Amino acid sequence: MGAKKISQINAPMQAVVYALGVAVGDEVIAGQEVAVLEAMKMQHGLQSPVSGTVSAVKVAVGDVVEERDGLISIEAHATEAANDASSAAKQETQPQDAIRADLADLEARLARTLDANRSEKIQRRHNQGYRTARENVDDLCDAGSFMEYGQMTIAAQRQRRDLDDLIDNTPADGLVAGFGAINGHQFDEDTARAAVLAYDYTVLAGTQGLFNHKKTDRVLEIAQDWQVPMVFYTEGGGGRPGDTDASKISGGGLDVMTFATWAKASGVAPRIAVNNGYCFAGNAVLFGCADVTIATKSSYIGMGGPAMIEGGGLGQVAPTDIGPMDVQTENGVVDLLAENEVEATAMAKQLLGYFQGSLREHTCDDQRKLRQLIPEDRKRAYDMRAALELIADTGSFLELRRAYGKGMITGFMRIEGRAFGLIANNPAHLGGAIDAEAAEKAARFVQLCDGFELPIVSFCDTPGFMVGPEHEKLATVRRASSLLVAGASVSVPVFLVVMRKGYGLGAQAMGMGSLHVPQMSVAWPTGEFGPMGLEGAVRLGYSKEIAAAGGEGTADGDALFNKLLGAMIENGKALNAAMYHEIDAVIDPKDTRAYLLRALKTMPVGKKRGGAAQGKRPFIPTW
Repeated sequence: MGAKKISQINAPMQAVVYALGVAVGDEVIAGQEVAVLEAMKMQHGLQSPVSGTVSAVKVAVGDVVEERDGLISIEAHATEAANDASSAAKQETQPQDAIRADLADLEARLARTLDANRSEKIQRRHNQGYRTARENVDDLCDAGSFMEYGQMTIAAQRQRRDLDDLIDNTPADGLVAGFGAINGHQFDEDTARAAVLAYDYTVLAGTQGLFNHKKTDRVLEIAQDWQVPMVFYTEGGGGRPGDTDASKISGGGLDVMTFATWAKASGVAPRIAVNNGYCFAGNAVLFGCADVTIATKSSYIGMGGPAMIEGGGLGQVAPTDIGPMDVQTENGVVDLLAENEVEATAMAKQLLGYFQGSLREHTCDDQRKLRQLIPEDRKRAYDMRAALELIADTGSFLELRRAYGKGMITGFMRIEGRAFGLIANNPAHLGGAIDAEAAEKAARFVQLCDGFELPIVSFCDTPGFMVGPEHEKLATVRRASSLLVAGASVSVPVFLVVMRKGYGLGAQAMGMGSLHVPQMSVAWPTGEFGPMGLEGAVRLGYSKEIAAAGGEGTADGDALFNKLLGAMIENGKALNAAMYHEIDAVIDPKDTRAYLLRALKTMPVGKKRGGAAQGKRPFIPTW
């Protein structure tokens, strides 16, 4: 017979013997627990490495053992000694799909947070023609990409409501929040990631509670740290007065950081607010702080809802009287108006795409159509938007604030897949003159583009800044000047295309202060230049001569006026301005796309070096 094989079980660490499961002479099988040690309140089971007979037990319960101390000796059975590892592997294991009680509890709790658990409330939402917060998030994010934060939270109302009631009726404390990928099929994963937050109106009217504030801050702080874009569905009634759990440890609750955190993210990464339905008080502030705002036609947005208005002694009003869309689009609060949440979410995706990179696939219309777009009669108006649609990749032109500042068009476009921001005069409104609203609208927009490193194209057709006593009542001197100040601070590439009129300070403002500030300034053959509108220049500069000839309205006076005007028109033609290098080139309109793209490719990626502007803007103005 061969020598007996003895297997020794040693202490793996310093510990106390908590339990012994065997005595000398006991038979054990490989993998059987024979002792339990306790260290730092944690218990560690020790298994027999072999099947055999216990030959020695060297410790007792309560003994302190050191690492590598011998505890138990086992004389292995002859048939097992040759293959101890094989014997240990014979233990029965739990099936891989077995659901333990703790996992079952988790799955049950998760199910209670989903829309399916609240079918009655969800159906009421659908009956209104609206979607739920989770439906919007699922549509916005690429399939399977959304990672939710704080899904288990409930309203801070344990002092006044049953726990099961809160779990079933205040899931996620009324805010779905986390991170996901948006447009991942078009862009790489580094640019597709985004923070996504959505108030759930089916939970306490989308109000802002204690724990959803904590979630908001958590997600926004991470997004800011990593410069991740943010999309926020803001529908809701503002602050929630019914959260009682924090009443003993807070006063007015004004130390909440959400509004500062959201505002501080301005200029860090694009922030898009999307709204449907009622959006009042704190929810409206979040909407207003965003870089770009999208709202459905069913939105009502105001700094206070009916209860706050009545509480302030300002009378009783219906919620539909507060900030309807015919008001909030014309005054510039809403950048993009959508038919419904489906369209609003699609807009958010398209909008975010301009900041995510270039598209590989693109098409455009026949560029020769641009040659006939501007009438030969220099006094005839035309559709600037039609020109922009032609120049842009098909379907890529997206206009912001269309109903506000109607003399200026602002928005985004792509050329051969490359994203640009654009400003353009609207000759169909005041002849393209830049009034106070139009100037502020453009000034804010160029700062938005500069903050997120989008090159800017300025399409110029303006007789200058709007003048007159009525416009001075609108603070035009200050508000119009904002375009010059903002333009001078821009550090991304800017390209100027003068399509027809380029007169006076208004034209200089369209060029960020001068026709030589842009990295490229070109004109179409229809371009005309001058220190002011040419008709006005003739009247002011030659008033005595025209009067001596009989004045306007007489044959001789009109003949002299037209002669002098003709000379100014000829002198101010684009071809003549190019001869003096006031502009860089005169181009065939059909080549506009090609010039812009070639010019962009000659510029470094990102911001220009040197000068006063360094790094990103400290913030993007809300207005």
